[in-house]
Amino acid sequence: MNTARRETADELLGVVVVAAGRSSRMGGTDKTFVDVLGTPLIGHTLRRIAASDAVDRIVLVVAADAVSDGEAIVRDLDIPKIAAVCAGGARRQDSVFAGLLAMGDRRWVAIHDGARPCVTAEILGRALDEVRESRAAIAAVPVKDTIKVVGDGQVIADTPDRATLWAAQTPQAFEYRTLLDAHRAAKVEYTDDAAMVEAAGRRVTVFRGDYNNIKVTTPEDLDVAWLLLDRR
Repeated sequence: MNTARRETADELLGVVVVAAGRSSRMGGTDKTFVDVLGTPLIGHTLRRIAASDAVDRIVLVVAADAVSDGEAIVRDLDIPKIAAVCAGGARRQDSVFAGLLAMGDRRWVAIHDGARPCVTAEILGRALDEVRESRAAIAAVPVKDTIKVVGDGQVIADTPDRATLWAAQTPQAFEYRTLLDAHRAAKVEYTDDAAMVEAAGRRVTVFRGDYNNIKVTTPEDLDVAWLLLDRR
């Protein structure tokens, strides 16, 4: 990763870490604060992001009733790059928007799932390099399995060409103003920020993520994340 060009803060990434979800598939466990190797899951995510020289500012977004818990974790971590902890909203995009406002105006911003604790400095470096070139870019990996489109009655309706399919991850990086405007213009719910920016008519590229950059959604995912973090 070329760091020679990264001389001013405005040329680095501000990262909004979104951890305001309901953890509905975790069997009642709040994955944000679950202990993994002696540290809350979100703590691993924040430490890894802060360790990247592509990042100069971090905003953590948590559920409204968890702001004090988030602030306590941030105090314990003692990471100067974490500038704010703020409350999210009912939808993911509401939480991202709150994080963008807390981040403040800048050139580049990335959105990262708090439940992806295995992000690396290399991925974040690629995010910054790619967003500088394309103005909107997301981490992704080629799918390994054949994908089936299934319709009514569990009948296969289509088998898309696997060579064209990539699984989207985070970080997703954008020009700050482009993403902020896309959020302000959004009339429907989107599953990720790339889809919102695409709907606004902007071109979005992909850069290589990592198969280990998993999102903890189920208890089984947590077991995998535990092993990956322990190994590293």
